[in-house]
Amino acid sequence: MNMLSLLISALSQGMIYAPMALGVFIAFRILNTPDLTIDGSFVVGMCVCAVVTISGHPYLALLCGLLAGALAGLCTGLLQTKLQINPILSGILTMTGLYTINFVILGGQSNLYLQRTVINSAGAETQVASDTLYKSFRNLLITLSGNRRFDSNLSILILTSLIVLVLAVLLAVFFFTRPGIAIRATGDNEEMVRSSSINADRTRIEGIMLSNALVAFSGALLCEQQRYADLNFGSGMLVVGLASVIIGQVFFGRHSVTLGIISAIAGSLIYRVILQVAYKIDMPSYAVKLLSALIVVIALSIPLIRRALSQRRQETEEEK
Repeated sequence: MNMLSLLISALSQGMIYAPMALGVFIAFRILNTPDLTIDGSFVVGMCVCAVVTISGHPYLALLCGLLAGALAGLCTGLLQTKLQINPILSGILTMTGLYTINFVILGGQSNLYLQRTVINSAGAETQVASDTLYKSFRNLLITLSGNRRFDSNLSILILTSLIVLVLAVLLAVFFFTRPGIAIRATGDNEEMVRSSSINADRTRIEGIMLSNALVAFSGALLCEQQRYADLNFGSGMLVVGLASVIIGQVFFGRHSVTLGIISAIAGSLIYRVILQVAYKIDMPSYAVKLLSALIVVIALSIPLIRRALSQRRQETEEEK
């Protein structure tokens, strides 16, 4: 595989995980809430998408996955606001409960492949791959280009980029509407919001629902791309999302919500390129999570390093 193919593969994966990075950005940066539901909502998006896709509705499957994530966020939001449970514990409780729910959705098995049983011409049962959004789009590009060997990773990158672009525009517009401004204000100063006769509990729940809906949508996209759902795939997704958000903010800063949305998407792409480079140097697969943790630590350390260098430079200039 040449470098261009590696880059396209990394960027396509980065775009698939970009909605998750946006969800983490909303929870951790806009709402200032440490939401640990993310590992569970990512998988519930995959599981619901798999079941609906197998039933013959690949487009509806993405919407169902998104709504399932919103419901998971609703549970966490209610635990936080109505039962006054600590945000971290609320996320853990919902994530733990989702494990059983996801197991039931998958029919009591740990993974589910996107294939359905049909009767062939001989009257015997056989397994056929289910149609997916990416499969349909690639077939469309093959028809338009006349190239039967059209790169599947390139078709994934094109389609997912269009989807993420629409999401980014919708989010940028939403956070300048009245409900979006209320969510931002709740994250900045919840006491002020309450004193302004705004229902802070409701806006917090809405923000958590939106965050987890985006995370689950990312899981649904990944399910259709890799053609299976796995019960244990959500492990470490929170670290991946945080790495994407932090890397993006290292390059773009934290100046506005719109720039934050762009930086989260860019961070997801950069993170995947870093992983692809690591795989290129024969890094074992079991070391990915360690690498993710190191990336987060390094990204978090960069602002401190910058301040230290700036202070040292200033002291040097004063001595002169």
